Amino acid sequence: MTTLNIVKSEEINEQTLPHFIIRSAISLEDIKPDVLNIINNVKNHGDQALLEYTKKFDNVDLTLNQIKISKEEINTAYNLVKNELITALRIAKRNITKFHEAQLRKDWSMQVIKGVNAGQIYRPIESVGIYIPGGKAIYPSTVLMTAIPATIAGVKEIVLCSPPTSNNTIAPEILVAAKECNITNIFKIGGAQAIAAMAFGTNIIPKVLKIIGPGNKWINAAKQLLSNHVAIDTPAGPSEILIISDENSPLEYILVDFISQIEHDPDNMGIIISLSDKLLDDIKNNIKSYIDQSERKEIINSALKNSLLIKARDIQEAIRISNLIAPEHLEIMVSNYREVMGKITNAGAIFLGPYSPVPLGDYSAGTNHVLPTGGNAMKYSGLNVDQFLKVIDVLECDEFGIRELSRSATTLADFEGLTYHKKAILERLKEKNKIN
Repeated sequence: MTTLNIVKSEEINEQTLPHFIIRSAISLEDIKPDVLNIINNVKNHGDQALLEYTKKFDNVDLTLNQIKISKEEINTAYNLVKNELITALRIAKRNITKFHEAQLRKDWSMQVIKGVNAGQIYRPIESVGIYIPGGKAIYPSTVLMTAIPATIAGVKEIVLCSPPTSNNTIAPEILVAAKECNITNIFKIGGAQAIAAMAFGTNIIPKVLKIIGPGNKWINAAKQLLSNHVAIDTPAGPSEILIISDENSPLEYILVDFISQIEHDPDNMGIIISLSDKLLDDIKNNIKSYIDQSERKEIINSALKNSLLIKARDIQEAIRISNLIAPEHLEIMVSNYREVMGKITNAGAIFLGPYSPVPLGDYSAGTNHVLPTGGNAMKYSGLNVDQFLKVIDVLECDEFGIRELSRSATTLADFEGLTYHKKAILERLKEKNKIN
C-alpha cells in the first residue's frame, strides 16, 4: 500500500505546491490529431461516420434507425430498473429542482440618470447537448445534475448522447433518469464522435449551441477543439476532495469521506489538512483497514499516490492552503466551520460540519455535482442555472436623457475617431428631429 506522507503547512506555497500535489493533468496534445480526424469525419459524413465509430470503439453494430432511442426502449427501461432506484431518482430530482429554481434571476431595470433607464433581461440558450459517459460505471445522477438546471433555465431543446451497451441500447438507468427529466431526444452515440455530432448536427442528431457533461480525455479534447464552434462547460478532470479538520473531527468520518472520493479513479486526489498531530497519525495508522474492506482497493491505492496529509500550524494556514489548492470538494469539519467558510475563496463546492459528506451533494441534497477540478475552482463555478442563460443588456433613453449623455458620448467618439458614432447621437439632437 502507498504510504501517505505528512507535510508541514509552511512548506507549501504557490511555487512548491506542484511538488507536493501532482494533479493528474489530462494530456490532450497527443490525441488531438486523432480527435480532429474524428471531428472532420463526422462533419463531412454525418451519421455514417457515427455508425463506423460505434462499431470501432464500442463494438456495437447499429443501423441508422437504431441511433435514436425509441419510446419502446424507454418503456422497457422502467421494467429493468428497481423501483427503489426510481424512487431515489425522484427524491433527488425534487431536491435538485428546488435548489436550482432558487437560482433563477429576474429581469431588472434602474434609472442611471434622469431620462436614462438601463437593465438586463435573461433568456435561455435555445439548445443544449448533454453527454453522459458509459463504460466502467453508470451515472444516472449526472443526468439529473445536467438536465434539471437546463430545464429550469428554459432551454427548449435538450439532446442527450451516451455510448451504447453490448445489447444495442443505453443503460436503462440512464434512460429512466432522462425520461424523469422529460428528455426523449436520446442517442446511442459516445466518444468524441458524439461531441462532434451535437456540435455540427447530422440528419439524425440535432445541432446544439452548448455541450455539457463529463467524459474522458477524448471527450475533453473534442470539446476543446470545438469550443470556437459551440459553447462548452467547465474543464473537467480527476475528482478531488480536501478536508479541513482539527482535534474534534471524527476519525471515522474523515476516513470514509476521504476514501469515498478517491475510489472513483486512480487519478483522483485526496488531501487532509489538520491542526492535530494525533489525528494525522491516527489517519495513517487506520486507513489501511478501511481500504482493505473496499472492492476497489487497487484504484484507491493508486489514488493515494496523488494524495497528501498536511499538518497546519493554525487554522489560518489551513485556509491559506485550501484556497491555494482550490479543490473540487471541500469539507470543513472543524468546530467553527461557518467562520472558516467565510474565509474560503476557492472551492467547487463546500460541505459544512460532520453531517454533510460529499456523497449527499453527489446525489440527493440538491446541490450540483458537476464541479471544476484541477484548480479551476479559482476561475470557474460549478454547474448552475446561470450557465444556461444569456444576459442581455437593455437601454432606454428619452430626449432629456440623450441630451444629458451627449457631451460625454460624443467626446469619446471624437477621441476614438468614430465619426458616425458621434453622428448617431447628434442627429437626434437636431431641432427638426426631436422625438415627441
